[in-house]
Amino acid sequence: MNNKKRMIVLDTETTGMNSVGPPYLNHRVIEIGAIEIINRRFTGKKFHSYIKPNRLIESSASKIHGITDDFLLDKPSFKDIAKDFFNYIKNSELIIHNASFDVGFINQEFSMLSGKIQDISNFCSIIDTLKIARKLFPGKKNTLDALCVRYKIKNSHRILHGAILDAFLLGKLYLLMTSGQESISFDKNVENKKYFGDFQKLTIKENRSLKILKANKEELKLHKEYLRYLKKKKEYIL
Repeated sequence: MNNKKRMIVLDTETTGMNSVGPPYLNHRVIEIGAIEIINRRFTGKKFHSYIKPNRLIESSASKIHGITDDFLLDKPSFKDIAKDFFNYIKNSELIIHNASFDVGFINQEFSMLSGKIQDISNFCSIIDTLKIARKLFPGKKNTLDALCVRYKIKNSHRILHGAILDAFLLGKLYLLMTSGQESISFDKNVENKKYFGDFQKLTIKENRSLKILKANKEELKLHKEYLRYLKKKKEYIL
């Protein structure tokens, strides 16, 4: 593998999933989190957006990621972020856990725009970390949480699923799974410290709200808005 190849670790959250047929059928993407790795190091460059889906979120999905319909009312539609998102991921190597799920949803979003982008695999190569994990640990549970425990990656702050945090955890896991090591100290890597700082000061409050204390202005605004909504409605569900 060419270590200098630009890799983007990607995760999405959705309104739910279809139980019969393609998971994305009749559902939409509501959050995208993507993180850049070059030369097997986090660069600190990332793409993150909540997205208004123009349909209701299933209660079962909201229990997983904590995102609500009201919170997304003033967020951009996919068409508003599509160009920036595509420019961020094009010509990269996408690292995704259970890639068929996320890629199916993303392809559907682009297809709904009636543009030339129908399949992102035509513009990016895709690596499925679930397939890698199953080869390394056949017969074992290979969810993100299970892999974090196996590789001794602290994820106690991961009360709910979230695209940007899950992408960061997956990036660490991918580097470990492809390095032949059982664990690695990311704190000692100077190049990673700048990026890891965004996640190092995660604080869980008594109401179990997840707050990122160090982030860029746009992300900080989004998180503060989300936490205010959760506190007001008291709908923070594990």
